[in-house]
Amino acid sequence: MENVLRPLTVLGGAVLLTLLLGWIVDLMLRRADARHPETPLWGLLRRCRLPLQVVVLTALLCVTYRETRWPVVENHETGIGRVLTLVLIGAGAWLVVRIVSAVVESTYARYATSARDLAKVRRVRTQVTLIMRIVTAVVVVVAVAAILLTFPSMRSIGTSMLASAGIIGIVAGVAAQSTLGNLFAGFQIAFGDMVRIGDTVVVDGEWGVVEEVTLTFLAVRTWDERRITMPVSYFTSRPFENWSRGGVQMTGTVFLQLDHSAPVKLMREKLHEILQDCAAWDGRDWSLAVTDTTPSTIEVRAVVTAKDADDVWTARCTVREQLIAWLAAEHPYALPRIATAQAVVLPAPGRNDATGDAGAHHHPDPALTENADGDPRAGRG
Repeated sequence: MENVLRPLTVLGGAVLLTLLLGWIVDLMLRRADARHPETPLWGLLRRCRLPLQVVVLTALLCVTYRETRWPVVENHETGIGRVLTLVLIGAGAWLVVRIVSAVVESTYARYATSARDLAKVRRVRTQVTLIMRIVTAVVVVVAVAAILLTFPSMRSIGTSMLASAGIIGIVAGVAAQSTLGNLFAGFQIAFGDMVRIGDTVVVDGEWGVVEEVTLTFLAVRTWDERRITMPVSYFTSRPFENWSRGGVQMTGTVFLQLDHSAPVKLMREKLHEILQDCAAWDGRDWSLAVTDTTPSTIEVRAVVTAKDADDVWTARCTVREQLIAWLAAEHPYALPRIATAQAVVLPAPGRNDATGDAGAHHHPDPALTENADGDPRAGRG
């Protein structure tokens, strides 16, 4: 009977104590969240309940599993202890990552709520994302190292490898040159404020919005919902357009190729009328001017402003469509035309202008003398 009650007491006591502790911690966090609604920290920390319970349960079992006095436990005492140690290390790393994530997300949420500058909010968001990834990577590396150190064979291998650590480091550095370059480029982007999540950029002729930034790559979402993934070292080694840096306000242009007789003054008045009815125009500035001319057309440039890249695109399309439609309906002569005219026939050699059409009798025009069947007699009376 004791062989049954003792294991049940040890295991059941550990489980009940773990559940009770998890419930108490969750209750305290709920009350703290209700008392302090201005910060989401306490609500976010509630996500740590499961890893906390795993840590507590594993720690209790590490201390009490020998007290079960089961033959199976006594025969595999070393293996069970090592497994529990590995689970405890993994659960501890999980708990640390959850706590750091809650603190970081809470800090960013409070800053985003109080900040008015959208550019600064995006910069902090980019930095917070990369910091969280760095912390996660460090915790995972430390946890893996701690797991390996629990094996005696790994300790001896590690001691023997220290002698050749310098050579291995050089070889690894050469082999991972590209990866390390992207890693340091990620740090430079995070804290150098070169590009941020939510920035509108143009890379390799593609226009899009920065959607994700990691330590090694960056994802750009294009206007047609495609994702362009490129190494972060691209942004530290090549020029690119960042339309959001220095402010998200944009100025857009619309170019029209028109006839020389285009009513520029009336077009200027029509542009102002179009913009007053355009919700995408922010009202800061507008203009219309002739910027170039060719022998057959003139180039008219309309300038509009908007609060961001999306609105400036909408405003440009609206101005282009409505100006062209207005010109086609009210001033069709202003649209570019292809000039055509009948060819001038030069006098034939030896023609006497004083005698009038003396030479025409000997050189009749084939187009006037041939009929549909090609009979040259059809043109004569």
